[in-house]
Amino acid sequence: MPSPPSKISFFAVFDYIKLIDEKMSNRPSTRNKNKRPRSDNNAEVVSELYRKIHLSNEVSKDDIKQLFMFGKPVCQGCRVNTKDNPNCFCGLIPPSNGNRKSGLWQKTSEIVFSLGPDPSKDLRASLNTPAGLTNLGATCYANSILQFLYMNKSFREGVLCVEPEVLSKQPVLGQLARLFAQLHASKMAFIDSAPFIEALALDNGIQQDSHEFLTLLFSLLEQCLSSSQVSKARTVVQDLFRGGVSHVTKCSKCGNQSEASSNVEDFYGVELNVKGLKSLDESLDDYLSLEELQGDNQYFCDSCATRVNATRSIRLQSLPPVLIFQLKRCVFLPNTTTKKKITSAFCFPGQVDMGQRLSDQNESGLIYDLSAVLIHKGVAVNSGHYVAHIKDQDTGVWWEFDDETVSDMGQHPFGDNKPQQPTGQSCPSDPDASTVNGNHMDISETTTGVQTFSSNDAYMLMYSLRHQTNGDRKAHMGSNGDILPSHLLKEVNELNKSYLDSCESYKMKKEEKLALIAERRQEVRSVISEAPVQSIMESFWWISVDWLRQWADNITPNIIDNTSIQCSHGKVPVSKICSMKRLSSIAWSKISSKYEGGPQLGKDDCCIECLKETARATVSADSYRDGRTLMKEYAEAALAGKCLDGPLYYVSKSWLGQWIRRKNIDFPCEADTGPTASIRCPHGALMPEQAPGAKRALIPESLWEFIYKSANEVKPDDMVGCLVFPSDSEICSQCCDQLSEVTCLEDTLRDFKLKQRQSHEKLAVGKSVPLFSREKYYLLPSSWLSNWRSYITTGGKNAAFTAKPENLNSTIESLKCEQHSKLLRRPPNLIRKRGSILQKAPTVDELTIITENDWTSFCKDWNADVESGICAEIDLSNCGEDSLIGTSEDMPITEENVNSLDDANGDTESQGPIIKTYPEVCEDCIGERESFELVRKLNYSNEDICICFVRGKEPPKYILEGSANMLEPNRRLSKRSRRTAYGNSVNLNVSGSTTLYELKMMIWQSFGIVKENQILHKGSKIVDGESCTLADMCIFPGDVLWVTDSEIHENRDIAEELSDTKNEVQQSEGGFRGTLLTSNIPTQVVSQECFN
Repeated sequence: MPSPPSKISFFAVFDYIKLIDEKMSNRPSTRNKNKRPRSDNNAEVVSELYRKIHLSNEVSKDDIKQLFMFGKPVCQGCRVNTKDNPNCFCGLIPPSNGNRKSGLWQKTSEIVFSLGPDPSKDLRASLNTPAGLTNLGATCYANSILQFLYMNKSFREGVLCVEPEVLSKQPVLGQLARLFAQLHASKMAFIDSAPFIEALALDNGIQQDSHEFLTLLFSLLEQCLSSSQVSKARTVVQDLFRGGVSHVTKCSKCGNQSEASSNVEDFYGVELNVKGLKSLDESLDDYLSLEELQGDNQYFCDSCATRVNATRSIRLQSLPPVLIFQLKRCVFLPNTTTKKKITSAFCFPGQVDMGQRLSDQNESGLIYDLSAVLIHKGVAVNSGHYVAHIKDQDTGVWWEFDDETVSDMGQHPFGDNKPQQPTGQSCPSDPDASTVNGNHMDISETTTGVQTFSSNDAYMLMYSLRHQTNGDRKAHMGSNGDILPSHLLKEVNELNKSYLDSCESYKMKKEEKLALIAERRQEVRSVISEAPVQSIMESFWWISVDWLRQWADNITPNIIDNTSIQCSHGKVPVSKICSMKRLSSIAWSKISSKYEGGPQLGKDDCCIECLKETARATVSADSYRDGRTLMKEYAEAALAGKCLDGPLYYVSKSWLGQWIRRKNIDFPCEADTGPTASIRCPHGALMPEQAPGAKRALIPESLWEFIYKSANEVKPDDMVGCLVFPSDSEICSQCCDQLSEVTCLEDTLRDFKLKQRQSHEKLAVGKSVPLFSREKYYLLPSSWLSNWRSYITTGGKNAAFTAKPENLNSTIESLKCEQHSKLLRRPPNLIRKRGSILQKAPTVDELTIITENDWTSFCKDWNADVESGICAEIDLSNCGEDSLIGTSEDMPITEENVNSLDDANGDTESQGPIIKTYPEVCEDCIGERESFELVRKLNYSNEDICICFVRGKEPPKYILEGSANMLEPNRRLSKRSRRTAYGNSVNLNVSGSTTLYELKMMIWQSFGIVKENQILHKGSKIVDGESCTLADMCIFPGDVLWVTDSEIHENRDIAEELSDTKNEVQQSEGGFRGTLLTSNIPTQVVSQECFN
């Protein structure tokens, strides 16, 4: 028999051999699991071919055709590409209506999406449609104001006619003009507001008040426009928005007015109260009403030279063309020091006659038409969203400006859509007028023709003087040639050109991409359809399957790469038959002329040398499998302990077991090495069988030779793992002696543990020690005693892993403070039961009481000094009796036993026996340590506590028991308490710094109990004080608290309080401090807004 092939040869061909083995199996594949299995003798034919080639060392053309599968039929219709058929090209591309997750056959929509956003989607519908403004985070308040200013034609024209040199010197004014120009003539549906926001140095992440922003912006623009020489622009703010108001104080006695009453102050908006008022008329009446100055609030009249009753009122001296009403929906709550938004419905008319409201009531013709409504959506003060409904002065069409989105509202400020059942509220001041609210409307003309609207969220109302509306003039919003100055028109045209170019560029890129995809798909389909070789005589070329797959899947494939299917001889090995395909000459010429690369491997490039090597490896593998099958029977007999004839050899029993369990083995591998490694001792001899892992088995000589040969093929000259041990090999004497010593030590240790259990019988099994008043006792750390108990009771294999207790002397010394040499632990508590004295809670106490005999024995066995122990005596001076009668029965040291005594005999006496220790307890050191430990325990974060909702006056006993550790944070609960799943309860994640207010808000969210109605308990005590933290109230992780509902205060929605509280914490009332809006403006100019 020829020598076995090298290890490298085996690895080179066994993928192919495994394929042949699979073909020999009659078991159906997964794809054909529902089909009847059929026999396939092709693998046997291939195996015979390899045997013939190996024996004759010759390869014929027929052998090549059969082994390289030239005659395999062209595959048709299989869903996946068949590996063992070089003529199968199925599965390389999806069906005609199919697609893939990536690559060439991805969905067209996904391919287009990979190109990035389509800029043409942001194209403005027409110049007659207003453009929106981008929201940079929280800049909706600024966007709504800017849209209102832009839609005012007079203001827009005033800003746009400012000289270029003034715009260059005033960055804010320059950016505003550019913004207006883009809003007027840009091709984009929305404009980037970032340059203007950055020019004002605004924080785009903080929501601000829109009216305050408008007031400050007016003041800043007045300063910026004052340097313009164009009269139309210089005073555009004052001319359009500024009115005059005087505060009149009149003496009720003489009728004279104060000197200050003649002063006229400027205003840019009228601030109207909303609380308790239902309409604009009511708010105006309240604004202009007389205030009586009486009592302590009397006025000092200069004419009367004394304090007298007087009246104070506001008088409108002059009104601007654009009149702004700011509705004070935000009110301050002094009880909670928070702000609240008023969301009640408020009525306002489509037109208002202000002539009767002026101090000079003779003036007529002051009819104002509603031109804009600014809306604040949301219930919280410091958050929400601003939108603006603005009327186009030229067309009379209302538009909704919601940042980037602009919607046509028709001829009414809240839209033309009429609901089937109108929900608008009637205004009480005009019951006949039609009403519209912010979401619905009900329009009907009245005798006067005045419409009245209603809204829960309207925040600012803008009215324009009727002759300012230019209702008869119709003009296109985008007729930029007549309005925009040349420098702004040029800039906008450049931006439009750049934007249109980007749209065109994207369109071309998209068309090119889709055209390339269509071309490549057509190319792949064409090549795949012509790829199969129809005749055995036809010439063909080998192609790598890996390259073919990436060529068929990628939009831009790489050059041809056949190096993965090329052997060391530069040809095609038979072992790569599953990694390549036979490509027709027509298909090869198409792809090779376009993608080049190589190498070119054709019909005559089948490697004969590799084929012979594969035949040799196949025959060797067959021989190894046959031999292993025969040897496996001997191995199973050896493991079964059957008597075997002839010379015998030792091998590891565990190694032989895993050798038998291995399946489908065609050649020796790493697992065949080391058959005697675990039975060889360090001295090179046979290990005693009593040693760990040294179990062995006797095998016949034929099996040993097979195992030895296989192991040496993988790991030659292995003198450690493959040492020969005949059946007459002597056991190592040194290892036997060492094993005897170890066994002796184990026996000694076993006897020592037995003696310990017998000497300390009660402590070993965890029984309590009976205590008497005239006896001497000692204290031991419970932790040391627990380790000792574990050490002496653990046996078998785990004994070697159980650590000894610590040195007893050092353990006792650790209980004493270095400074005073006194005891650092408090002695355990005692109780009296049935005339006996017991340790109250030995399972959780840090110290355990033991007898004097136990202590003496411990000192002897564990090398401790008897004098170093901590003595303890029972003091009965507080018990009222000199002695106790009776002894305690033996019982396990568990708290359940103590609790059972409580249940049987009632409560313990208030004055029980105590323990006196020598040395004494060091109260100073213990107090310092306990304080430090308490602070450490209370400094927790992200821990859970349990909150139970109790319906009724008294909680169930199990809840009280679960929360009774208020005063004893280290107290161990009974098993029943620990296992209890409280009924209506929830676990809340808290920290020691969490306030009771925050905890009550969490309870509010969990159970729906308003915080004012919550009565929180821990144990039997009430926990109160909203500003206190959980650490202040000694609430530890895992504590159980219970809450009841007093039902005194009525339920309300938590959303408002949560939102207001969150914003109060996150954002201080900084307003526009630090921006250009307040940098150069006197503080007197800033109005007090609605928050005052």
